Amino acid sequence: MDVRDRLARFPGRINFLGALLCFGLVAVAVGLEHWQGLEPCPLCIFQRIAFVAMGVGLLIGTLMPGLVAMGTVALGAIAGVGLAARHLWLQSLPADQVPACGPGLSYLMDSLPLTRVLTQVLAGSGECAQVDYVLGLSIPLWTLAAFIVIGGVFIALNWMVRQRRLR
Repeated sequence: MDVRDRLARFPGRINFLGALLCFGLVAVAVGLEHWQGLEPCPLCIFQRIAFVAMGVGLLIGTLMPGLVAMGTVALGAIAGVGLAARHLWLQSLPADQVPACGPGLSYLMDSLPLTRVLTQVLAGSGECAQVDYVLGLSIPLWTLAAFIVIGGVFIALNWMVRQRRLR
């Protein structure tokens, strides 16, 4: 029995561990916010939402591994990669090209429709260009790597489960 067959035997447990990993990363972000005083910018908050979406997809995968879990994880990972890449791009801008700071996310959510909030957030603002480092790398770089690795691993796992069931 090879590794793929062993992994495919317990997909629910493995998806549950992936969900815990995603929710654990959100917990680390909240911990950095409260214990290190790192205030999250709007892009950071949306990256947290993408991790939660991946975690929910993996929780679904504990009961129904395969296509639904794979699709939900893929959507969360793709959104997260896009958000993290945008965040890194904003952080790479010269100081004179950084957009001005806008109103906070809570104000935007209270006063604008969701489509306008998304447009405003993705446009970026000054607080999104601030670089905070954890273990020598910027937080959006860590999240980009996490979206790629977690997304790739659990999409592949659920694909293997689906293929095994189709045999």
